[in-house]
Amino acid sequence: MGLTETFEWRGRRVRWGRIGSGPAVVFCHGTPWSSRLWLPYAEALADGFTCYLWDMPGYGESAMDPEHRVSLDVQGELFADLLRHWGLAAPHVVAHDYGGAVSLRAHLLHDAAYASLALVDVVAVAPWGSEFFRLVRDNAEVFAALPSAVHEGAVRAYVDGASHVGLTQDQSDMLVTPWLGDVVQAAFYRQIAQADQAYTDEIEPRYPELDLPVTVMWGREDTWIPLDRGRALADAIPGARFEVIEDAGHLIQLDQPVRLATRLHRWLAER
Repeated sequence: MGLTETFEWRGRRVRWGRIGSGPAVVFCHGTPWSSRLWLPYAEALADGFTCYLWDMPGYGESAMDPEHRVSLDVQGELFADLLRHWGLAAPHVVAHDYGGAVSLRAHLLHDAAYASLALVDVVAVAPWGSEFFRLVRDNAEVFAALPSAVHEGAVRAYVDGASHVGLTQDQSDMLVTPWLGDVVQAAFYRQIAQADQAYTDEIEPRYPELDLPVTVMWGREDTWIPLDRGRALADAIPGARFEVIEDAGHLIQLDQPVRLATRLHRWLAER
């Protein structure tokens, strides 16, 4: 499955793709990832669901124009419009990392309706943002000008740290290679520089308003967004289910693919 379709939004080119048949399931990726992280899950669910994948502007195959902001406020508004473009009145949504904040903002601020929401190790509860984020935010132009080999080493170390069990070389390459090259190197640091907790602070007090089936799934060994953030998120959402997946870090899709796929399928089938 490839991202064969394009959605034009305020000068941005958003690449997306669709596979399968049945109730709609939309996957939202985070940073510094792309829809490729969710692709095997979409393919596995395609027998019973119509699965939608998309790359946020600034990531993957979508536009990386330097003049366009890629912050969470922009992504949340875009996602709501993308669902309308697809004609999806109330799809199931599965979100990881930044995708959590994007889907929550689209729902709470931009009237996007969901049949259910699965939040997997998401950015949603303060505080978030690593020391690396803060360092880049204060020195984005310096990082963008790093020699390519130094940049690759920094990205690879950063990405590898998101896994608990350790990435294979192929997995590491799959996540790192899309960020190598002058244009994408600048885009990598630009999206970090535009990370702002204000965009989750704005909606965090409204989580008790959520009135839909929600499950919060978390890797017990997530060092990027610790387990207590997931528990706090689930506690804030009325009726939310909280599921801990053992031996998994932030890259739960690669650390424990069978466990995550099984739980996601069960969650969607129950709905």
